[in-house]
Amino acid sequence: MNKKNVLYIKDLNKIYSKNSSKSVKAINNLNLEVKEGEIFGLLGPNGAGKSTFINILSGTTIKTSGEVNVWGFNLDINPRQVRASIGIVPQEVNIDPFFTPRNILELQAGMYGIKKKDRITDSILKLVSLEKQAKSYTRALSGGMKRRLLVAKALVHKPPIIILDEPTAGVDVELRTKLWESVKLLNKQGVTIILTTHYLNEAEQMCDRIGILNKGNLVALDTTKNLLKRIQTKIVRFSVNNKVNINNNSLKSVNIISNEINELQISYEKNAINISEIIKFINDQNIKLLDISTDDGDLEDVFIRLTKN
Repeated sequence: MNKKNVLYIKDLNKIYSKNSSKSVKAINNLNLEVKEGEIFGLLGPNGAGKSTFINILSGTTIKTSGEVNVWGFNLDINPRQVRASIGIVPQEVNIDPFFTPRNILELQAGMYGIKKKDRITDSILKLVSLEKQAKSYTRALSGGMKRRLLVAKALVHKPPIIILDEPTAGVDVELRTKLWESVKLLNKQGVTIILTTHYLNEAEQMCDRIGILNKGNLVALDTTKNLLKRIQTKIVRFSVNNKVNINNNSLKSVNIISNEINELQISYEKNAINISEIIKFINDQNIKLLDISTDDGDLEDVFIRLTKN
């Protein structure tokens, strides 16, 4: 079954004019589709255009040109429906310290015009594990609880799409794990998640697909698995019973990292040589292989290669 696009972006541009002679392209001809029910990661260094993109969707920044469709609504024709289809969890924790989580969610629901009988405040508090703190002042909540309260605020109008903007910046590992449990639970219930993050291992673990923005340009858009396949350099460690006689010219594309009596560590290009050729080279010297461990690299390697100048 083909899942529908919940977000469709065509030729999106945002130009900031500093003065009559100088302008900055924050987003340059962006084309993007996000499918219903996926967790989509939008990555990029600072100044890449991620926040501008989110601000266009939320209505706080006006695009220069292009088409934006959210949940079937065109931003130019139905801006209110576009905003109602999205819940945005901002980077900054900005919550009234003298309100309780219940007060905050009820107030937010009122701002969206949701009738009292249609509100799902208790369900949301339970979903983000804040039911026990429902009547506590938010000033007494921990940092992680405040982050989860921001997620709860974004859910009051039951939007089909949630945008998480750097949700775990400055949050410790335990709280990050709890937050991701809440996000995965939401996703299981059919909510589409769009996530911006600086933590590349987080994107690698969480996202089905990833788009990488750099200076307003989309420099990569693929499944996380396919992006990881782009890494050609592989590091391998051989535990051996004797020193291997090898130099950088012995095998094509092989570089020696270290060569000790009982361990050889090399890097090689996967598209140039097969590991079986390297194993044969060692075996031909009557050296016994005791163990092999490999490192395939990670999303950080892809990110650095795509975003470096």
